[in-house]
Amino acid sequence: MSNNRCCTGDRRPATDHRLRSDAMKKGLEKAPHRSLFKALGLTDNELERPMIGVVNSFNEIVPGHMHLREITEAVKAGIRMNGGTPIEFPAIAVCDGIAMNHAGMKYSLASRELIADSVEVMAMAHPFDGLVLVTACDKVVPGMLMAAARLDIPAIVVSGGPMLAGRHGGRNLSLSNIFEAVGAVRAGNMSEAELAEFEEAVCPGCGSCAGMFTANSMNCLTEVLGMALPGNGTLPAVSAARRRLAKMTGMRVVDLVRENLRPSDIMTEKAFANGLALDMALGCSTNTVLHLPAIAREAGVEINLDQINRISERTPNLCKLSPMGPHFMQDLDEAGGVSAVVRELVEHGLIDGGAITVTGRTLGENVAGAAIKRSDVIRSVQDPYSPSGGIAILYGNLAPGGAVVKKAGVAPEMLKHRGPARVFNSEEEAVQALINREIQKGDVIVIRYEGPKGGPGMREMLTPTATVAGLGLDKDVALITDGRFSGATRGASIGHVTPEAAEGGPIAALQDGDVIEINIPENKLNVLLSDEELNARLSRWVKPEPRVKKGYLARYARMVTSAGTGAVLKKGDES
Repeated sequence: MSNNRCCTGDRRPATDHRLRSDAMKKGLEKAPHRSLFKALGLTDNELERPMIGVVNSFNEIVPGHMHLREITEAVKAGIRMNGGTPIEFPAIAVCDGIAMNHAGMKYSLASRELIADSVEVMAMAHPFDGLVLVTACDKVVPGMLMAAARLDIPAIVVSGGPMLAGRHGGRNLSLSNIFEAVGAVRAGNMSEAELAEFEEAVCPGCGSCAGMFTANSMNCLTEVLGMALPGNGTLPAVSAARRRLAKMTGMRVVDLVRENLRPSDIMTEKAFANGLALDMALGCSTNTVLHLPAIAREAGVEINLDQINRISERTPNLCKLSPMGPHFMQDLDEAGGVSAVVRELVEHGLIDGGAITVTGRTLGENVAGAAIKRSDVIRSVQDPYSPSGGIAILYGNLAPGGAVVKKAGVAPEMLKHRGPARVFNSEEEAVQALINREIQKGDVIVIRYEGPKGGPGMREMLTPTATVAGLGLDKDVALITDGRFSGATRGASIGHVTPEAAEGGPIAALQDGDVIEINIPENKLNVLLSDEELNARLSRWVKPEPRVKKGYLARYARMVTSAGTGAVLKKGDES
């Protein structure tokens, strides 16, 4: 990793510095500006205070965001309590579950860049002194963190919190269970009537879906990155504690402005290394391998795939939350939350407790009073689920630029697998083959032309992976794609294959029946073809016509980079 921003040792001293917002409210020439503020109902007293932008990603279609008006009001109350003036503005949010398995999923990852850009636009057009980023789901968390790093003004994150698990038949459930239940119905192992009961039960209310999926993964990582108060990742969406956290977040951002404590002081090389270590210990979504490098890039820190493997090799996996295991976010919270996991890692030298955080204290100081309260949910370093982390990067002639697997969710018998390829050029083709029961035990399903450029938008493949599990094939069939997998995915699901098919990567040369060899313990992914045969096929490859030729996705496809670099957009000086 490298870092061209200030380190914690050079942290700026607290000063009575000129407020950033003075540029739009101070002086004779700003009388017109003040008149517009007064049109909003603001008083002279409110204009004298630090002005805090509150980015509210509320909407009425995402369950994780449906209650964010309430969370935002609590944030604004906290800002006022500490002498600041809150100014709310919106951000978009896509529900990955609702967008799944149709054209809408092409827009999910792509929305991350729009979120970051829109926060930048609002904070530059109206120079706020600080920001509170009110978020919840999937791409919204990294998009807001990217903006915070880019803007480098005092900022803090608070999420809406995780959904409680649903209940059916005496057991806890979440969204991944109903995706898999669809496959079970097709296999004749569940009735449509029972599926309808699942429908009513699995998502009981507001919050980000109850397992360690992408949204909850990212919200947990905000704590160890130092950009959120302790509890942000796990306090349930419905709890009063979540509302109190929102108020405390609002209060704290005003102090951040007074102390001039900025994201560049917090999101350092040390913080990202800590984030990756927590990622491995918790068994987070593979999507974090897209998002952490993208956030780091904005902060001037480089993360590459080899570094991810090195951190994974030395960090034990301590938790198995849904979809990997029987526990849910409420269990992690009850067990001590992120703080308990971080303290365990700090005490064994696996996380650097000296990293500064938005509390103004170090990470180690933040978690000093934490303890593991349920050893069935959070294991100790001496008794881990595995001695290495939950995510692995694979390389080989099929993925020379790398591929990603959530190895903590792979059945032991699938950690090494050799089988014939069943090649599909879209998610829809693969799903139809599964529905038609055309996939046999031992097959390796290959779904290509679903990468950042080829999709475009790098769709999540939860429907095929959940269908495989529902059909009872998750211990017999592997899936490989240049797209990505949902955090709700389990099984031998290998995504982010780089280079992608649309860029002429080796995955574009595969044919039905080619033998693919997967060796997750040795980080290998190969097709058993000679270099001569592979190169000959690629020399005959013809680049396909773009699937989308107008609108935002067409621009995105032209500008997006490889999954191996976080699927970020090219900078202005990049060809």
